[in-house]
Amino acid sequence: MDLTTLFESGRIEKIYGSDPDVLSYHKKRITRAVEGFTERFGAPRDMHIFSAAGRSEIGGNHTDHQRGQVLAASLNIDSLAITDRVSENVITLYSEGYDTYTINLDELEAKSSETGSTASLIRGVAAGFAKKGFKIGGFKAYVTSDVLGGSGLSSSASFESLIGVILSGLFNDNKVSTVDIAKIGQYAENHYLDKPCGLMDQMACSVGGFVHIDFAKTGDSDPLFDDSYPKIERIEFDPEDYGYTLVITDTKASHADLTDEYAAIPKEMKEVAAFFGKDVLSEVAEDDFLKKIPDIRKKTGDRAIVRALHFFEENKRVMAEAEALKRNDFRSFLGQFESSARSSFEYLQNIHPANKVNEQSMSIALGVSDVVLGSGNGYARVHGGGFAGTIQTFVKSGFADEYIKEMDALLGQGASVKYRIRKHGCIQIS
Repeated sequence: MDLTTLFESGRIEKIYGSDPDVLSYHKKRITRAVEGFTERFGAPRDMHIFSAAGRSEIGGNHTDHQRGQVLAASLNIDSLAITDRVSENVITLYSEGYDTYTINLDELEAKSSETGSTASLIRGVAAGFAKKGFKIGGFKAYVTSDVLGGSGLSSSASFESLIGVILSGLFNDNKVSTVDIAKIGQYAENHYLDKPCGLMDQMACSVGGFVHIDFAKTGDSDPLFDDSYPKIERIEFDPEDYGYTLVITDTKASHADLTDEYAAIPKEMKEVAAFFGKDVLSEVAEDDFLKKIPDIRKKTGDRAIVRALHFFEENKRVMAEAEALKRNDFRSFLGQFESSARSSFEYLQNIHPANKVNEQSMSIALGVSDVVLGSGNGYARVHGGGFAGTIQTFVKSGFADEYIKEMDALLGQGASVKYRIRKHGCIQIS
């Protein structure tokens, strides 16, 4: 399908919405990407276009890696790929502003030289497809993304989902489910990128819309092959229906040297679970945990205890938030959202690095948000992993521009951005 036919087909409106400015932006973006592909690889012989959304964690801060519950949403930003199949068993991918990556699909084992790199994710997703028995093959791709790296909107999960939907579209007739694509993305990140992440980011980027996900697992089967895992419930939700706007603010804090801070949270939670002979906290009864705190703290130290407290209460908050939204009780949802914000700050302690007390951009952004929003204009909380990156705010729509103005004055122009929930996660556009 040529671009003129695509733009007249209504397909772009279906994916990106009907706002004229948004449509103009994405049509120009797609056109530039096709031109970029042609300049780098020559005119595509059989062009196909794919998209994978960015995501927002709405509820369940650091619950997914303990097989807890989350609320998550795809956002109206994405990773976009212009592709062309090739006869060679090789993926050649150029990511705009970065490098060209060449992956030989005859070599699917993880390579230590690629650990932590984009190449490891491409190879890992292909390996996950092969492991699941799906078809793989070679292609060329030109990738552009407005899911900024380090933004807390899951650029890596969006990219993994993009590679997955390309392989599904080009070689599997789009029959690989978005859930399988998400689980393969996590597999790539865990085993090839060597990052011990949960599954929430990939699920939100791949599945699309607003979803309640329960990661509790029964049995010992490999999650990659367990079709009953995880449990997903779609909820029709748009904050604008209640007069609120979702705003995400980049605190401009550096992610450098934070790997140990992030890794400590699941590590300490799992230490508490291990006290009971379990792998993760979702397998532990909260009453048993509360009774054993004096004994557990001798084994794990106190920070692990308060982080576990956060998990148990956050898991219940997610369920309460989901039920509130299903009965259109947005006020109750906001109350749980505010409680989650306090818990992350006080108990999870993922707002500023413990060894960098003079670097507290997120604390400042949250504190100033509380002052600017006052008692009735909205609520802000940490967004995603924490320590750096972004905060998330539900702000009354009539006050959103004023809030953004204040946050931009604090953190720099463009720090705060309005987002909308997107119905489609990863999808073939043409």
